[in-house]
Amino acid sequence: MSLSFGISPALITPFSDGKVDVHRLASHAKDCLARGCRTATLFGTTGEGPSVGAAERERIANEIVDSGIPAEKLVEGVIACSPEEAAYSTSQALRRGAHAVLLAPPFYFRPAPDDAVINWYSVVFEAVGSNLRDIILYHIPGMTGVPLSHMVISCLKERYPGAIRGVKDSACNAEATFALIKAFPDLDILVGDETYLGRACAAGAAGSICGVANILPEAVIALAENGRDDPRIVELVQEIGRHPIVPMVKALTAHVRRDPVWAVARPPLPTLDEGSTARAISLLEPFGKVIKAVA
Repeated sequence: MSLSFGISPALITPFSDGKVDVHRLASHAKDCLARGCRTATLFGTTGEGPSVGAAERERIANEIVDSGIPAEKLVEGVIACSPEEAAYSTSQALRRGAHAVLLAPPFYFRPAPDDAVINWYSVVFEAVGSNLRDIILYHIPGMTGVPLSHMVISCLKERYPGAIRGVKDSACNAEATFALIKAFPDLDILVGDETYLGRACAAGAAGSICGVANILPEAVIALAENGRDDPRIVELVQEIGRHPIVPMVKALTAHVRRDPVWAVARPPLPTLDEGSTARAISLLEPFGKVIKAVA
């Protein structure tokens, strides 16, 4: 199956002595790309994007590119309430040559009516100006508390023709995802829930930005390209969801890479202990041949 977007791991962010470890992050991104991922996504939810400041994100993104990863292989996440910060980070990413920008709605003042969400995005887009392109709207209401309705998506598409590349749907509602695919066949609908990613791609989804691709990129690519869900992935994702999700993805990556630094989360997220991760680690065993540790 040919996917217009493909698989992009929502890269976890390694912290060493409280600071982002750019060397580890770049090595991880290069490995995921070498193993078949089309792009790699920085500073999304799984990458603890809201815990990384705008200046820090800018410095790290530049250093990642300087490490030898082409900017066009990177999707940059922007999760900010201030239109000024959102526009700045979006502009910098696009000027750098990013493949796309994953842009979440503002998340502090809620509930936010649709017209206010549209106005917020419009302020951001007007500030970005003529460089505006390849925006992936980030629908993750479980975290932001601000859903992106079909009306919001349609209005932004019409108001900024050609600038909206797609929607990342992380609401974890299969029926709603299939409705989104049907309603917007001209957009890249990206599925954040790996439990039904195969079926969604068979129905027309363009791929995924997802956390499990940090750990099992080949398996995630296979289920998307084959258009069939993998019960092993379903069981693993369900187990991950029984714990704080980002710390669990970090712990599993630390296990696969044999490097405990990867397990460390930046506060306020907790770092999980070995007892919390034992069952999830056991669910990686069926994937033994595709797990590849990187020194």
